[in-house]
Amino acid sequence: MKRNGPILSLTSILLYCFMYTPIVVVAIFSFNASKYGVAWKGFTTKWYGVLFNNEQALRAAENTLILASASAAIATLLGTLLGYGLSRYWFPRKKFVATLMYVPVVIPDILMAVALLMFYGLMRDALGIFELGLSTMIFAHITFQIAFVAVVVKARMVGMDPALEEAARDLGANRWNVFWRITFPLMFPGIMSGALLAFTLSLDDFVVSFFTSGPGSTTLPILIYSSVKRGITPDINALSTLMVCASVLLVAGVTALQPRKNYHEK
Repeated sequence: MKRNGPILSLTSILLYCFMYTPIVVVAIFSFNASKYGVAWKGFTTKWYGVLFNNEQALRAAENTLILASASAAIATLLGTLLGYGLSRYWFPRKKFVATLMYVPVVIPDILMAVALLMFYGLMRDALGIFELGLSTMIFAHITFQIAFVAVVVKARMVGMDPALEEAARDLGANRWNVFWRITFPLMFPGIMSGALLAFTLSLDDFVVSFFTSGPGSTTLPILIYSSVKRGITPDINALSTLMVCASVLLVAGVTALQPRKNYHEK
């Protein structure tokens, strides 16, 4: 295996600095004693205490966790079924359905948010349902999370060796036993990866949440947006830092659950 050249190494370092320097700055200034401005006035952790005593932030955190947990659970179930069906069964227009699965992944968030808002408006006018609130946000998040879960599960299924299932059937196991004893344990890392990915996407989503939210359903990203318009304060930096840490931990969990391949040098 060839070593990276100095130019490639330098380019990688510059790119990582470009991506992560703003996040590091936010984390540093969450410990700034100065309440306003960017002048460093000393180290303090009081803003984290202020944050945890902020009832509005606590309610937003509760809404965020409810939204992410409920939507990720439902999206994981539906996305797993979709990914499993696309990888194991044939049906008419299967290729077309598989292509449609990627639409929520590539479509701009603003288009999805506006489309969902219009749909909810039509349903309210026609049937009197879908009043904007936490429930509409959960349905909105499910719509784009399903595709991500299905992609991860389908990729996991494609990488599985079908000979294991065939061997189990040859030994007398029925389809139910084959699924629960062979297929499901093998695809479980993919399911968990999809679930953590869905949870992470919901945790830091702003555009879709903003358009489909209602009274009393403010989430942390919406709270940060509304607070920043009044000026950036260290407690907002502290909240942003905690959200980044949560996202990093979840992404690390997704990475840890991904299958590892061993490459041997000749």
